[in-house]
Amino acid sequence: MPRVLISDALSPAAVQIFKDRGIDADFQPDLGKDRDRLAAVIGDYDGLAIRSATKVTAKILEGAVRLKVIGRAGIGVDNVDVPAATGRGVIVMNTPFGNSITTAEHAIAMMFALARQIPQADASTQAGRWEKNRFMGVEITAKTLGVIGCGNIGAIVADRAVGLRMRVVAYDPYLTPERALTLGVEKVELDELLRRADIITLHVPMTDRTRNILSAEAIARTKRGVRIVNCARGGLVDEAALRAALDSGHVAGAAFDVFAMEPATENPLFGHPNVVCTPHLGASTSEAQENVALQVADQMSDYLLQGAIQNAVNFPSISAEEAPRLKPFVALAEKLGSFLGQLTEAPIKGIRIEYEGAVAGMNTRALTAAAVTGALRPFLQDVNMVSAPVVARDRGIVVEEVKRENAARDYESFIRIVIDAEDMPRHAGGTVFQDGKPRVTEIRDIAVDAEFAPHMIYVRNADQPGFIGRFGMLLGEAGVNVATFALGRDRPGGDAICFVAVDEAVSPELLARIEEIPQVKRARAVRF
Repeated sequence: MPRVLISDALSPAAVQIFKDRGIDADFQPDLGKDRDRLAAVIGDYDGLAIRSATKVTAKILEGAVRLKVIGRAGIGVDNVDVPAATGRGVIVMNTPFGNSITTAEHAIAMMFALARQIPQADASTQAGRWEKNRFMGVEITAKTLGVIGCGNIGAIVADRAVGLRMRVVAYDPYLTPERALTLGVEKVELDELLRRADIITLHVPMTDRTRNILSAEAIARTKRGVRIVNCARGGLVDEAALRAALDSGHVAGAAFDVFAMEPATENPLFGHPNVVCTPHLGASTSEAQENVALQVADQMSDYLLQGAIQNAVNFPSISAEEAPRLKPFVALAEKLGSFLGQLTEAPIKGIRIEYEGAVAGMNTRALTAAAVTGALRPFLQDVNMVSAPVVARDRGIVVEEVKRENAARDYESFIRIVIDAEDMPRHAGGTVFQDGKPRVTEIRDIAVDAEFAPHMIYVRNADQPGFIGRFGMLLGEAGVNVATFALGRDRPGGDAICFVAVDEAVSPELLARIEEIPQVKRARAVRF
């Protein structure tokens, strides 16, 4: 039974989902605040469900020997060391849709509060002062709203703003013209947005490229009297520069739900009369809290029980429906890659994975990750399906996919892997038969039919009489039992291969004796 630790406050309904799915859920909502205790116990769990309080650092991950998945109930995963998790093969999931509407509505609410000075007017009125003439607001209608980031939340904000009869301009490098047309927004570059917007709202993640996207220089390029709303991530705006712009009157007001340092007990924006602040309430509605909790529980359960991957930030998604069908092809891709990797001694320059037939229409990103994992593991023991694509990229290894949906062979699906090493290319191919077991059916363009086994011997030899007898005799003398014996050749008397499954690992001494057989060109022990 998989075990999941819930180290932050999560809905009881989410805890029940884990239990109903047959997962042992350990609910300790205050544990995430104690890093030392979390580090001490994390090694006992297969999954970790968190919100924002738990900080999953590289040090904590060092002891997470069983951990397979981290589920973040919410959008941001800045409290998780994603590269460290990736390096350890841990899937990191979030719930990008569960609180999108709630966060978007909060941004709209903050915009209204800012435009009409509602918090300040409320405080003044409840203090007994009737200052009707002091709180002169501005209308939203016909104003230009600049949306920085038009993803899930930004698109909802834009849609609501269009409904409020605002003109909406959006800056997002990934926003297509077709999508902009559908949303009813005008796609512009950042400088134009800064120049035209009466109100700016931010909806981008925190990355090196977006940090201080509203810097002092960017704020100086905005229209005088602009209002700025940030319900996305702290650090997107230079808060000190914004305070100076507020003091000078260049910026008319700001509404912030997020801050560079949280919990924010002190901040340059605090105390300014034209600033509205809330304590990171963007996702704080009962509906959103329930939605993200239920969603993360379902996603983690699907992965731990079925291998389905949804909303992972460090691995391609695999639906619950396609996971069973993909599983044997994942095994095939990894074993083919491993076989070729074990034969390769020179540095690898590239890996090409060719998909033919029905498999070409599957989720090949997961299969490619498996193939790269197998190919690299003989050199890098700690590599895994999650980290392999990143490791390959960092080492300059070019990974290429080729898809041919029309099967060119006698199999419904066929995978061929080519490893381009500095000395020579190597390739092998295989398929999955009706029994669900992966088989290698081609090595060096020579047809063969062999199941993979934990211990195997690969021999390349000349197709001449006497080899099989001598080879078998050597195995018998060494006490090595043969499980299966597969042969193939390109033509009579030409090049041949032998792929043999044995019951135990073969010694270097036995391999050396096999290579002394006159017909043998190369012999290698391989393990799967």
